[in-house]
Amino acid sequence: MKVIDMHCDTIGEIYRRRCSGENIGLASNPLQIDLEKLKAGNYGLQNFGLFTYLKETDRPTEFAMEMLDTFYTEMEANQDKISPVTTWKEIEDNWNHGRLSALLTIEEGAVCRGSLNILRDFYRLGVRMMTLTWNFENELAFPNRVIWEGPMAGTVVPETEKGLTETGIAFVEEMDRIGMILDISHLGDAGIYDVFRYSKKPFVASHSNARAVASHPRNLTDDMIRKLSERGGVMGINFGGIFLRDFPNEDDACSRIDDMIRHIKHIRQVGGIQCIGIGTDFDGVGGTMEIESAAFMQKLAEAMEKAGFTVSEIEDVFYRNVLRVYRERL
Repeated sequence: MKVIDMHCDTIGEIYRRRCSGENIGLASNPLQIDLEKLKAGNYGLQNFGLFTYLKETDRPTEFAMEMLDTFYTEMEANQDKISPVTTWKEIEDNWNHGRLSALLTIEEGAVCRGSLNILRDFYRLGVRMMTLTWNFENELAFPNRVIWEGPMAGTVVPETEKGLTETGIAFVEEMDRIGMILDISHLGDAGIYDVFRYSKKPFVASHSNARAVASHPRNLTDDMIRKLSERGGVMGINFGGIFLRDFPNEDDACSRIDDMIRHIKHIRQVGGIQCIGIGTDFDGVGGTMEIESAAFMQKLAEAMEKAGFTVSEIEDVFYRNVLRVYRERL
């Protein structure tokens, strides 16, 4: 079964490790994703997110540009195995010839510093998908609120009042216009509904699950799932344990295939099979994982078949639904 994964943090992890002096690259490494693992997992396309942690830098644009350079350096070093794509035609050509594709994305809209010029420049540099936020408010929008200090530190609370800023609305409209896909993962509840209001195109939640199954506010409510499906969008099943099941102690969280199946079944019931994809969050999530790396992705296909999903439904989840969005938007 071919695989498309809408989100990983591998490029950022390679960049950070190199900054610490480690000799590491995309061809083969100890991370959850490298080219050997992608081949073993039968991948057709991997989205590579440039994740900027705002507490790590006061120069978010430059930080993202350094990761972008890491991405293209790795693409050039491994051009016989993988190639970056920016259009549907490039994706289709690679897919038909069995070549692995890499789609560049941004996780944290603050790297644009509220400037539409910078947004367009990132598009010109190959970025085709972006989250408006990570877990910090920025010039564009508000995420669900994270309590950073005190006895409740680490708790996430739904943000139901503060959504997109005026600048954020302008970004949504410009992303629609230029062909950069909106990613609502990490956006607060009010912001997500604002995106439904102001965006006129299909968009994605690249790595978000169902809140009715696991109550973490990073997951989508049933109403959001229905609206996303009606818009023609897709949500990617996140493999992080805390997004799959409620654990009394998050330190005990583990990623189980059975829990992934529960989310897929629930989302199918609420929004239909057509709105489900994969967004592993590999190299951004840790802990004990039954699918420990990209090399073992077929475990999920096998589990879905045992759970009664048809081959056509598995193909929809593994690649066809995401390809549909890319065909329309890129």
